[in-house]
Amino acid sequence: MNSQYYIELENKYGAHNYHPLEVVIAEGKGVWVWDVEGKKYLDFLSAYSAVNQGHCHPKIINALIEQAKKLTLTSRAFYNNALGEYEKFITELLGYDKVLPMNTGVEGGETAVKLARRWAYDVKGVPKYEAKIIVANDNFHGRTMMAVSASTDPESYEGYGPYLPGFIKIPFNDIPALEKALEDPNVAAFMVEPIQGEAGVFVPDDGYLKKAQELCKAKNVLLICDEVQTGLARTGKMLASDYENVKPDILVLGKALSGGTMPVSAILANDEIMLTIKPGQHGSTFGGNPLACRVAIASLQVIVEEKLADNAFEMGNYFRSEVQKFVNEFEHLVLVRGKGLLNAVVIKPTESGKTAWDFCVALKEEGLLAKPTHGDIIRFAPPLVITKEEIDFALEKIYKVLKNFN
Repeated sequence: MNSQYYIELENKYGAHNYHPLEVVIAEGKGVWVWDVEGKKYLDFLSAYSAVNQGHCHPKIINALIEQAKKLTLTSRAFYNNALGEYEKFITELLGYDKVLPMNTGVEGGETAVKLARRWAYDVKGVPKYEAKIIVANDNFHGRTMMAVSASTDPESYEGYGPYLPGFIKIPFNDIPALEKALEDPNVAAFMVEPIQGEAGVFVPDDGYLKKAQELCKAKNVLLICDEVQTGLARTGKMLASDYENVKPDILVLGKALSGGTMPVSAILANDEIMLTIKPGQHGSTFGGNPLACRVAIASLQVIVEEKLADNAFEMGNYFRSEVQKFVNEFEHLVLVRGKGLLNAVVIKPTESGKTAWDFCVALKEEGLLAKPTHGDIIRFAPPLVITKEEIDFALEKIYKVLKNFN
C-alpha cells in the first residue's frame, strides 16, 4: 500500500476538483507529518491555517475523545450541556454579545451575508430585497454559490451562473473606491479579508481597515471581517483586525477554531445585529454540536495558554527577514510579504519554464511541504507552534532549492 496506490484510488474514485502534490500523508504531530512510506516532512501550509495549534495537539485530541465518548450530536432541537459553555467562552474571549455556530468557514461567510441583509431590512430600513454587499476584488470567501457570486476569480466562478445578485465589487486596499460604493444607500455591509490569503497574502496599507471601519460607520453600514484564514493568532495577533484596533460588526471564524480536527466555524456580533435572526430563520443540524463545542474551547485555550500569537509574530518577523536575504541573492525570488506566520513569496519562472509548482515539488523532495497559488505565488504558513530551529530547517531547504532552481 504505497503512495502511488492511494493516489490512484483518489484519481479513480474521487472528483478531480483538486490538484495535490504527490505526497500521501498518514500521520502528523506538531509541525511534522509523515507519508505512508515513513518519510518525514515539515508542514509549511497547515491545511490553509486550520492546524495553527499543530497536528493532533494532545489537549484538543483529548477534548475530542472525551466528548465523543459521551455525546456527539443532539441537533438544535434540544439544548445540550456544551453549547452554552462554548458560547460564553468565545464571546467573552473576543468581546461580543452573541455567537452563531456553524461548521465550515464558507458557512460562516454565508451566515454573515444573510445576517447583514436581515439587519439591513429590519434595522437600517433598506427596501425589501434591495440590500447590497460590498466585496473586494480577488477575495476568497469559499466556493458556495454566494462565495463564487462575490468572486472576481474566473477559476472560482466560471461555469456556475446564474449568480447571486446584490454584490458590489471594488478593488482591495482602495479607500476612494470604498467611499464611492458606500454612496449607495442600500449597502448593508462591506465584507473583507484583513489580509487576502488565497489571493497570495496581499497585505493592505497600514490604516486601510481602520479607515474602512470609519467610513462604514458613517454610512450605517456593517463591517464584516472574514478572518477564517487570518484569525486565531495566524498573523501575530489573535485577529488580524487587532493590528488596527478594529472590532468588526460581524466577525467570521473557522479553520483553526477546531485545531484541524473537524469542521467548526462561527460568526460573532452584538445583540442589535445577531437578534434580527429569529427561531427557524437560520440553522444547521451540526452547528453547535457538543463535540464541536468542546473541541473549539480546547482549541482557543491552546492559542491563549501557549501564546501562539506571540510566537507567530516573532517567528514570522524572523522568517521574512531571512527570506529577504534570499530575495536579494536570487533573481527567481521576486519578493516576500506577510504578517506573522502568514507569508508568501513570488517566484519568477525560469528560462527553462520551471514555475512555482516545480519549486514546491523540489521542496517536497527536501522534506518541506508548501503549495502554490495563482501560478507564481507560494504560501508559507506553518503551524504556530513552530520553533526557531524548525524555521531554520525550512530556510535551509528553501535556500537549497533556490540554488538549484534554473
